[in-house]
Amino acid sequence: MREVVVEADGGSRGNPGPAGYGAVVLDPATGETLAEAAEYIGVATNNVAEYKGLVAGLKAARELFPDATVHVRMDSKLVVEQMSGRWKIKHPDMKPLAAEAGRVFPAGRVRYEWIPRERNKHADRLANEAMDAGKRGRQWEPSASTAGLDASAARNAAAPAPSGPPGDATAGAARARAALAGSSGGGVTATGAATGPTAGTRAGAPAGSATGPGAWPGAVSRPATPDAADDGLFAAEEAVTASVASGDFEAEAGALAPVGHAARAHAPATDDPAARAAAPGVGADAAEGAPPAPGGAVAPPPAAGRATAPAARPEAPAAPRQGWAGPDMGAPATFVLLRHGETALTPEKRFSGSGGSDPELSAAGLRQAEAVAEALAARGTIQEIVSSPLTRCRQTAGAVAARLGLDVRIEQGLRETDFGAWEGLTFGEVRARHPEDLDAWLASPKAAPTGGGESFATVARRVAATRDRLTAAYAGRTVLLVTHVTPIKTLVRLALGAPPESLFRMELSAASISAVAYYADGNASVRLLNDTSHLRG
Repeated sequence: MREVVVEADGGSRGNPGPAGYGAVVLDPATGETLAEAAEYIGVATNNVAEYKGLVAGLKAARELFPDATVHVRMDSKLVVEQMSGRWKIKHPDMKPLAAEAGRVFPAGRVRYEWIPRERNKHADRLANEAMDAGKRGRQWEPSASTAGLDASAARNAAAPAPSGPPGDATAGAARARAALAGSSGGGVTATGAATGPTAGTRAGAPAGSATGPGAWPGAVSRPATPDAADDGLFAAEEAVTASVASGDFEAEAGALAPVGHAARAHAPATDDPAARAAAPGVGADAAEGAPPAPGGAVAPPPAAGRATAPAARPEAPAAPRQGWAGPDMGAPATFVLLRHGETALTPEKRFSGSGGSDPELSAAGLRQAEAVAEALAARGTIQEIVSSPLTRCRQTAGAVAARLGLDVRIEQGLRETDFGAWEGLTFGEVRARHPEDLDAWLASPKAAPTGGGESFATVARRVAATRDRLTAAYAGRTVLLVTHVTPIKTLVRLALGAPPESLFRMELSAASISAVAYYADGNASVRLLNDTSHLRG
């Protein structure tokens, strides 16, 4: 059963006097802000405001996860003791509020904990923002809130140095294992914008959202390798997959042949999703002519609105650890990964990289670019736009930039793989003309296409370096990266700590949206993959 944390507070300037409340819903494993709520309630007492904050927080949690268990943390001893049943409720103004709070979730699914005021800063700040808004004759607005940002700044000031680059799954996994062993305390990472169920509650991630670190305990550490040029990107992965037919890539459009079989089904990670085929004997003809699989999100998109983060909360000595533990590194850099729209080569299923003709968007691709621009404008989360230098990406990025009123920065590291002599050819044509080179390319990420193209190992090093530069430059911001199939799949693969053959196990359609959040402690969270819902309207 899903558990969430609710932190709530309320205040009155006069007691009674102008009053307001604030509440935040947090993921107990990651510290991620799931919802924020605040409201100016007019003249009331501190205790009434605190109870109203509790009710709002519980309702926000129920809106997200109706079947959840809830851990309520408040600095009001009165509310905690009364709701725990240890103190009687005598005040007539608080009885109905306590009864309302008790009806939101069954009593057995809510537990209460008193915390010092300094550990309730996020909710306290929200309550004060609500009172400040009331003083101006207005209600609290999520877009004007700085509670999460202030909390993030407080955490970052005390945070230890990261143990690895953002998005490095191995470094993140090592840190997570140390945390689970009890070597570090406190909450972990925070996500972007929050959500909420009512007016005055920040809109964001839907119920059931998948959150948390991208690297899991037990990830294989990268062993030393004599190949210095490999740069360590594939050393561990090859050790893991060496027993599986020398690390062959699995097909993206076809069944995997039995282990040890010389002819396996494979598909090239071209810049167009249609450039997929299978080896002879594994349905090659059907695979080459098959339409791409429909896109589907594996996790909810980054929440709408600007990035926020939960308040700093020192670890309670008596509270048991739950889920992930470690320093809370603040709001992540969130990369919304947009694959460019179709070109003339897309329906013909041809290799289209950075060493070819640099085609423009087709009429269909231009329509896709406009559709994704409309969807991103409606979502309202993008703060920066960075694009591959290739024409098809610049055109797609330009359509989005025109709708959002943003500039486009060009980043050479986001360009597609150079497919060498294979540029412009179909998979079948490459097999007919360069069978040995193709087999080598399918067998190892270090093998390059015919004619001096780039290997996947080379692309991975380039993309990882680009990732590190951009996460440093855009910490805590939501950035649209307009790029190609291989860079996007590589970012997802590295975030998951997945082996090279996973490049062929991901579908990535034209003008699809994916998303990865990068935390300062080296963890990453894949939030979305191959979302094409905006193209189906």
